[in-house]
Amino acid sequence: MDWLFDPQTWVALVTLTALEIILGIDNIVVISILAHRLPVEQQPRARMVGLGLALISRILLLLSLSWLAGLTKPWFHIFHMGISGRDLILIGGGLFLLAKGTREIHHAVEVKSEDLEMKQVFTFAGVIAQIILLDLVFSLDSVITAIGMAQRVEVMMAAIIIAVIVMLAGAGVISAFIHRHPSVKMLALSFLLMIGVTLIAEGFELHIPKGYIYFAMGFSGLVETLNLIARNRQVAVSREP
Repeated sequence: MDWLFDPQTWVALVTLTALEIILGIDNIVVISILAHRLPVEQQPRARMVGLGLALISRILLLLSLSWLAGLTKPWFHIFHMGISGRDLILIGGGLFLLAKGTREIHHAVEVKSEDLEMKQVFTFAGVIAQIILLDLVFSLDSVITAIGMAQRVEVMMAAIIIAVIVMLAGAGVISAFIHRHPSVKMLALSFLLMIGVTLIAEGFELHIPKGYIYFAMGFSGLVETLNLIARNRQVAVSREP
């Protein structure tokens, strides 16, 4: 148990936890958008179940490192490019996000009166099934990052558990904020498309630095925050006598 008193262990835990939270932001956005299709009273439970499944899938992947290592070995080749099981999962997840994001944007822009009842068509089980599939994709990325940064499974597991707890605490606030502001929701949907393209690129071994992705998301979020502040001030000024 000497590793518990090693300062490097605690530095790795803090660093990995922060990184896992950052990597989990896109997971929260996806879960929030999927859960929004359910009735209001079921949405918190869907987010909780979704993040709980994310935690379980990450821990199971950590406990099956040999199987995970097998996923990174090429299964077949396309034009001299090795395609592994991990690549197929990333490509499939990326395609799903592209299709889901495009459909949600179309629904938001081309909404009709009869479409207002579409939310009731989505069942709780159906939404959870979609969340499970996407959790697998995000879990692969998260666990592979954890393996690259820490040497002990205990540290990786602790970081993932803490990160999921933090995400669970903030998921409701983030989801409410996204759906309270239509422009923010549209921005979140555009993030889905960007994440989908990134996953497909990763599947074809075209590595896009994550820093570029998160900088783009952060900059877009900052601009939208300034727009919200400006609109709120305009509304406040217009209400003044």
